[in-house]
Amino acid sequence: MQIATFGLDLAESVFQIHGANTHGKAVLRKQLRRDQFAPFFANLPPCLIGIEACSSAH
Repeated sequence: MQIATFGLDLAESVFQIHGANTHGKAVLRKQLRRDQFAPFFANLPPCLIGIEACSSAH
């Protein structure tokens, strides 16, 4: 499974993660708790990550 792009939906304690391959097809959908977030991404090769932003984001 080759993931080229991740999209993150941020929340207070649970993050929703969507991974897409180079063709834009969704290949991963996963929920991570805050303590699982860093270890999950530490074990992946470099990729593009898009983070949700709303009008109240700082």
